[in-house]
Amino acid sequence: MLDLKQVTARQGDRNRALLSSCNYLGDGVRSEVLPLQIDLEHTDALSETQRESLTALQVEAARTAIRSLASLAEIGELDHLGGGLGLIPPLLLTLAVVDYERREYTIEHAHTSIGYYASLAAYGFVDAEAVVTRFRRGLDLPGHVSWLPGGTQLNGGRLGVMIPVAVGQALGKKAVYGEGSWVIVHCGDASWISGQALNGFNGAEVHGAPITFVMDRNGIQLSGSTRSVLDKDPRSVVQAMGVEVLEVATLMDPATLYGAYKEAYTLAQNGRPSMIYPVGKEHVTLSAFGEQYGIGEAVEAFATEHDVPMDKQVWVPGSLMSYRDVVPMLECLFLVNDLPGGHGHHDGSMLDRDAEAVLDSPMMQMSPAQEGALSDLRGQAARVVETPARSKPGSENLVLSEEAISKVELKGVGEKSSPRDGASAAYALVAEAFPNQMFVVGCDLDGSTKLASARAILPDSQQFEMSIEEQAAALIANGLATSTRRPQLNVVSTFAAFFEGIAREGMDMWQYQRNLTGANEGLNVTYHLSHVGACTGRDHFSGWGLDWVNVGLNYLPYLHRFYAPSDARVAFLSVKDMAAHYGGHIIGVPRDSGLPILDKQDGSGPLWELTDDWEAVTSYRKVEGAKRAILAFGAPAHLGAEAAAALEGRGISVDVYVVNGLPLAEGVLEDLVGAYSEGVATIEDGKIGTPESGLKGFAGLVAGVASAQGVAHAHIGITDPRTAPSEGLEETWAHFGITAEALEDAVASL
Repeated sequence: MLDLKQVTARQGDRNRALLSSCNYLGDGVRSEVLPLQIDLEHTDALSETQRESLTALQVEAARTAIRSLASLAEIGELDHLGGGLGLIPPLLLTLAVVDYERREYTIEHAHTSIGYYASLAAYGFVDAEAVVTRFRRGLDLPGHVSWLPGGTQLNGGRLGVMIPVAVGQALGKKAVYGEGSWVIVHCGDASWISGQALNGFNGAEVHGAPITFVMDRNGIQLSGSTRSVLDKDPRSVVQAMGVEVLEVATLMDPATLYGAYKEAYTLAQNGRPSMIYPVGKEHVTLSAFGEQYGIGEAVEAFATEHDVPMDKQVWVPGSLMSYRDVVPMLECLFLVNDLPGGHGHHDGSMLDRDAEAVLDSPMMQMSPAQEGALSDLRGQAARVVETPARSKPGSENLVLSEEAISKVELKGVGEKSSPRDGASAAYALVAEAFPNQMFVVGCDLDGSTKLASARAILPDSQQFEMSIEEQAAALIANGLATSTRRPQLNVVSTFAAFFEGIAREGMDMWQYQRNLTGANEGLNVTYHLSHVGACTGRDHFSGWGLDWVNVGLNYLPYLHRFYAPSDARVAFLSVKDMAAHYGGHIIGVPRDSGLPILDKQDGSGPLWELTDDWEAVTSYRKVEGAKRAILAFGAPAHLGAEAAAALEGRGISVDVYVVNGLPLAEGVLEDLVGAYSEGVATIEDGKIGTPESGLKGFAGLVAGVASAQGVAHAHIGITDPRTAPSEGLEETWAHFGITAEALEDAVASL
């Protein structure tokens, strides 16, 4: 039988071995880099020395990128060289204006990673030879944009996703740092039309995010020219979303681009998001193009080969794909102008090409002035940049005082209350104690999810309403978590059904968010899944979140904790606990107001006091000598006590435990299950699988442990959700077989 513990332990050994070979990952990295810093607030235009230095760095980075792809070609591999080369000029300017605190950047089109790493190498954050020999061949320098010293925390993934995430980062910076906050987003001319991007643009305008999008408009997508894939001008759409478009001729010239940066920064300080859009230049003859870049002979040879006259007028994109790599650059130019010989280089490479010939081309050489400017720069005192990793999951965050907690009153034994009420009280308490360190992103449902009480306390700068844009709201919350190093509670709330579908991208993003330590882990965000299970009133399937347990289990590797409160009091403790600990959290909160407050076995009071520490497992009913147990997860926990009492009348002693969340500490579940020789039964309000799929949910977790120990097990949950009543909680549970009687029979059958 597969031993997951052993398999996981062996994987841990491999992880540690991989991390030990990394040069740029750890708890913190100190970098000494080129002192090319430009003060946006006091620099009206670039000096000649700054222009020459930036151009020299363009050449150096491009040469590194070519050498890196030539090295990959030796093992038969390729990468997205074309877009990476095009990213280099604007990214180098960005690296000169950010300060890694108030002002940061990210890269949305992550296929440009070779340009990103080559630019970091040009500044000295990483070693150029490491980029050449290790790109796409190790954890330090993977094939997509990932966090390194001098780099962006926000690792690139699915196209469009980083737009709303960066908006969240910008809004967080604005709230924390105020004046001078700014986020620059390098993005492609394909992803702007994605739903996430459009929602992000909308959120940026609605909430006045200090953000600028720099569109890498090279006119080329994966399968051909942008025009052939989606012939639509982004400007009118983006402007309609409230983002001001700043047109420039090109991103390739530092002086031109800096003027746009200066204007965009001013707009950002006034709460106006912007997009720098390179329009390119129309009616340029091929002859003039060759003369501009000193490659007249190469242009003439290429044009002659394809029977195109040198006086042919073309549109030169404002961001040139494969910039400085002459022949591919010309192929891209011809492609966007529908000329013979045109070819896209989204998947550009150095396969079967002579790297030395490419490096010998005029566009890969520095002028004497550029060499001198770069030499002078290197002779100056280095700029020191400290890059600390994000806090470890579980480290201290926002801790409520016992004095503050003592002021809260919740219903007691014999009363019924929605777990939402307990969560609401805790969120409000955190908002009152830490009004400038709690952020809430709403989806027009906070009155129902009960985050409204906290929002009534928080300043406007700490809360952002996104209406029904659940996906963008979840992504904005991710961005808020990267806006500062200080402790924060970042909460996004909506119904569990929407998280399971529309908003799941926010949790999916955690799978490719690397900490500087090398671990892909959840950000410091709480996903508040309200209305979990069938506990949603009389709406039939509208708003049901029947898969909430499986969602939590799926993302468990990226979480600090996944909470499943069964009454209002433990919901309070759950929120108190998540606020106190840094990391990714999911809390699944039942809607129903008819859930009883769980009581102690001796009737002395509620099972939980508000000053208690949250615990993963609580003993609910205990009988000396019991050989069977019930493990209850979430809202149906009170049915465990009812079933236990009925079973006692049948002469069957059974212990009952409430599992308040996951993960359990190592060995806890094994010890718990192993203590009951006659078996265990579980109960939960969610899908537990079918004969075709096998057991899932909490039932599947317990079944795996029980089977490994030879312990009998039975499970109560939802198997076939296709037909359901439109009734209240008790009727719906009864229809799905989630009852005390069913649980009693399950235990008796063990």
